[in-house]
This record gives sequence, structure tokens and C-alpha cells, in this order.
Amino acid sequence: MSDIPQIKHVQDKSTTIKSMIILALLFFIFGLVSWVNTILIPYFQLTLQLSNFQSYLVTFAFYIAYLIMAIPSSFLLNKVGYKRGMMLGLWCMSIGALLFVPAAYWRVYQVFLLGLFLLGVGLAILQSAANPYVTIVGPIESAAKRMSIVGTGNKLAGIIANLIFAAVVIRESDKILMQNIEAGNYTGAALETALDTLIKGVMTPYLILAVFLFLFGIVVRYSPLPELDPSVVNKQSEEDESSHKPIWQYPALILGVVAMFLHIGTQMIALGTSIKYAGTMGESLAGPAQNIPSYTMLLTFFGYFLGIALIPKYLKQRNALLICATINLILSVLIITTSGTVRFLGITADISVWYLVMMGLPNALLYAGIWPLAINGLGKHTNLGSAFMVMALCGSAIMPIVYNVFVEMNASLSPFEAMKQAYWILIPCFAYIVWYAASGYKIKSWKKEN
Repeated sequence: MSDIPQIKHVQDKSTTIKSMIILALLFFIFGLVSWVNTILIPYFQLTLQLSNFQSYLVTFAFYIAYLIMAIPSSFLLNKVGYKRGMMLGLWCMSIGALLFVPAAYWRVYQVFLLGLFLLGVGLAILQSAANPYVTIVGPIESAAKRMSIVGTGNKLAGIIANLIFAAVVIRESDKILMQNIEAGNYTGAALETALDTLIKGVMTPYLILAVFLFLFGIVVRYSPLPELDPSVVNKQSEEDESSHKPIWQYPALILGVVAMFLHIGTQMIALGTSIKYAGTMGESLAGPAQNIPSYTMLLTFFGYFLGIALIPKYLKQRNALLICATINLILSVLIITTSGTVRFLGITADISVWYLVMMGLPNALLYAGIWPLAINGLGKHTNLGSAFMVMALCGSAIMPIVYNVFVEMNASLSPFEAMKQAYWILIPCFAYIVWYAASGYKIKSWKKEN
């Protein structure tokens, strides 16, 4: 089949609608698997009796797969095709979810980490395939709008993932156990028995997830989603004649990778630490605080709808990125500089917790704004550039650990103040994204022009 008919096929309205539905379902799976990590961190810290550093390895093991697998994923997709590659990615995730069963049965932390890593490997393959689809099924100037559409699936999953986890894994009897463990009422053999009872709650849900991921892989393989020729993907994005340059000579891409790394990393800091941060104020994982990440995801969900409604008809995607990054910069400053106890949604905590939650709204359009600015005009390097952008998602693995380093540096302070002061790391991150949205994406050469 020639390139031109394939491009027309991908852009056919009926095919585009079907493709967007399938992609939205894929992004829903991304969210379902990814965002449950925000509650797995405190859950594993309790049930596996982990240190702070060990608990952050939960997200590290998952998201470091993006750094390791992004470029190999692009080669895999070139070799086996996009649809078959997505099937293999879903099957890899299925194996990772299946490993949770023996890991919980024997309560072995390292097997959980291996399962999380395989889940991340599968997602890296899926992200490498799905994002180019979203970018090329319509005009580049409305790519952020399409990202917002499929992103609603991701954040809808984020809203319900923690609620499902809390409802299915943390039963009412488990809440009593958790409260007693947190209070130090169990020791020795009694503590081990209680921990074994708690951790086995993940076995059935992840077994069901493993079966679902395997079957959905088959569905995607034989779905009406059009197969993409990598050469077609590249030609679709070729807007200049300088494609002979090595990929390092595209500053907008390299700077965009840094922006994506910081965005994803700060997003995970806000989500992954919020429950523990509320815990320093007396809120328990077994109480209303377990829903904090879902509130953040709900705001992000609304943010995507704003993107769908406003971009590009009323608001250019670059301006949306600039506005949203600026809002998060202001919220970061407020987290550090303001204080005061408030009671809201059954949670009694410092107001800074709710500034973290509010970041969910502008976060919705950061990913969608950075991606098209970074890969625009890459020509034949579009596939590899997309892989670089997927690699940047490892920010979720690295940034929470960096945050924890600053928490440990403030060990002389109370746990609440130590965590609160460590949030200053958000400020330079969002300042950089503001700069990228304002002028960084315009840079065409590393050399200054005379």
C-alpha cells in the first residue's frame, strides 16, 4: 500500500472517530494502572513495613521503565507494527499484574517491584504507539485538543482508580487492622499475621486485571484502528527541509523533553505525597485522606474538558500551556508561604494540601501543550523524538525521590514542616515550564545568531 492512501485512511473521519474511541480506552488503561500508584505508596509502606525511601521505589520501579524502554519500544514498533506492538505491550502489562499474586502471597517486596517494572515496560510500549496516533489523526494545531479528548479517559481512570482500590482492596475489616497497626497495637507474630491479611487483598483484583489486559491486547490487535507505516508518521510531521540534522540539533525537542520530565515529575510529587502529607496532620490512610488523589484527578478531568472546549477555537495550545504553568507556579509558592487549618470533605488539614489538589486543574493541559511543541517539525526524527518524550515520563520515578531527599534534609523539623518545606522544589520546575512555553520552544539552534 502506498503512503498517500494510508495517510488519507488515517485521516478519514469515520476511521478517526473509531481510532479516537480505541485510543481513549487505551489512555483509560494508562490511567487505571498508573494512578493507583498514588495509593500503593502508602499502602505498601504500611503492609510491607517500608522506609520512606523504599516506598518511593514503588513509583521508581514503575516509571523508570519509560527511560529504559522508550527507544527500544520505537524499534519494536518499527519491527512488528503499531497494532501488534500495542498487543505485546498489553500482554507485558498482564504478566506484571499477574506477578502481584505470588508477591502478595509471600509478601515479597522485590517481586512487587518486578511486577511494577513490567507494567511500566508495557505502558512504555503503549505510550510510544498511542501518542503518534493522536498527533497524526488531525491537524497539528489541534493536537492538544485531541490529547485532551483521549486524556479524559486517562484522568477518568485516575478518579476511580484509587476509589476502586480503596473499595476492593481495603475492606472495612482491613481499615480496623490498619488503624491498629498504625497505632502500634500489634507486635511480633500478631503483626506479621495482620500484615499478611492486608497485603493479600491485592491478589484477586490484580489477577482480574491481568486477564483483562491479556484479552484487551487481542481486541486492539484486531480492532479497526488503522495500521501505521513509520515512514507515513514521519512524513506527516515533516515541516522543514533540515531533516538531515541529528536529533540533538532540535532545541525545541530537547528542551521539551526537560519540560515534560519536570511536568510529569511534579505531578507525581503532588499526587504521590499528598496522602502522606495529610498523614503528618493526623489523617489516616484508612480515612477520607485516601481520596485526596481522586479529588486531584477529578479537577484534571474537568481541565481536559476545558481544553476540548477552548483549544484551538478560543485559545491556542501554547497559550494554554503558558497560562496553566503560571497557575501552578503560583500554587507552588502558596504551598510554601501560606498556612492555616481547614476542614473540607471530611479532612482536617493545612490549606497547603488543597493547593496540591488544585494543581490537578492546570496539570490537565501541560502534557497536551508540551508534546506538540516539542515534536513539531522533526521530519524523519518524529518517531525517535516521540520516544524521547516518552523517556521523559521517568520524571515520575526520579522526582519523588529527589523530593524525599529534601524531606530528609529537613529531618530536624516536624514531619509536617519537613514535607511542606520540601515542596519548594516545585517552584523552579514550573518556572522552567513557563519559560519553555513563553520562548524556549522557539529556539531553532543552539548557536546564537549574529
